[in-house]
Amino acid sequence: MAIKSCASTEGTARYRERFQTTAAADHFRRVQGIWLSSIGTGTYLGNWDEATDQLYTEAVARAVELGANVIDTAANYRFQRSERSIGAALKQLTDANVCARDEVVICTKGGYLPFDGEPPADVRRYVEETFVRPGIAQLSDIAAGSHCMTPAYLRNQLEQSLGNMGIECVDVYYIHNPESQLAAVSRAEFERRLHAAFEQLESARADGSIRFYGAATWNGFRVAANARDYLSLERMIELAREAGGPEHGFRFIQLPFNLAMPEALVSDNQPLAGAHVSMLEAARALGVTVVASASILQGKVAHNLPEMIRKPLGSLPTDAQTAIQFVRSTPGVTTALVGMSHRAHVEENLQLVRVPPATPEDYRRLFPSQAKGE
Repeated sequence: MAIKSCASTEGTARYRERFQTTAAADHFRRVQGIWLSSIGTGTYLGNWDEATDQLYTEAVARAVELGANVIDTAANYRFQRSERSIGAALKQLTDANVCARDEVVICTKGGYLPFDGEPPADVRRYVEETFVRPGIAQLSDIAAGSHCMTPAYLRNQLEQSLGNMGIECVDVYYIHNPESQLAAVSRAEFERRLHAAFEQLESARADGSIRFYGAATWNGFRVAANARDYLSLERMIELAREAGGPEHGFRFIQLPFNLAMPEALVSDNQPLAGAHVSMLEAARALGVTVVASASILQGKVAHNLPEMIRKPLGSLPTDAQTAIQFVRSTPGVTTALVGMSHRAHVEENLQLVRVPPATPEDYRRLFPSQAKGE
């Protein structure tokens, strides 16, 4: 039986209240009417085997126990296995009364064609049998051989994700790297497809299977405006308003942000009311919550950090903690996602639950040219 309900104001407040004596100020942030932890659990990397499945189940459950109530995944992560591991963790947590479903924020993504458990021997045959013959998608709908965002496809993928995780509602459903479509179609056709996708997601909001939606990108929000795969948040919000009216559900975006990829803060590549501003400024003005992916860039920015970075961020015990502290302390970033498939990494990284984010003053001393707002 599927676990009922979505994250709620009351539920996430209840979760936050349990950590009132241990969590630092501003570890929990209230956005879109719910409370999100400043650090969330990512589930991207890892082998497609039962041992890794179990590691992720344990890691997700432990993260929730320690004060991280944001859980992020995607249908294609580890060939649907990451979603299933999250489902197992949620069942374990709710069965043991560690938390209720409405206390945690579950985010997943649809867009890339996911395999089922492992890579198929014949990819084309798998795509045809799984998606084309049942009428879920036509070959002409699939961009670059791997990406689709038609209404029928997104409806199918959402139903699959709900089943994988054993839940009735996804809190945030992202279209996964929509900019992938721009390698195959014109911008006019892309916007037509995006509008149709938003209409489908608004329908899913109406029937209670998702609460919010958005876009999870890799390049689209970071590149220059003349790049082929560039995305304008302002334009996406216009399309969402056309699809859902002023109370539309496009309220979240996800993009890489870390010590080596600071574009969301430093690049004024987003149009906003005739001006050009950073993504973080545009999102703030447009009422969109920013979630940062790749906070430690798969470990690449979690080693040998210089003292000029470590000291303003609190001279923390590990460089991984320092890299996460940078992201969660950036004005405009609500949650820093960290891929954690081992209990030891969860326990190390979530020591930050007890540590306040860097103050705006310390942040400005760290990177004065990057700290544009508070």
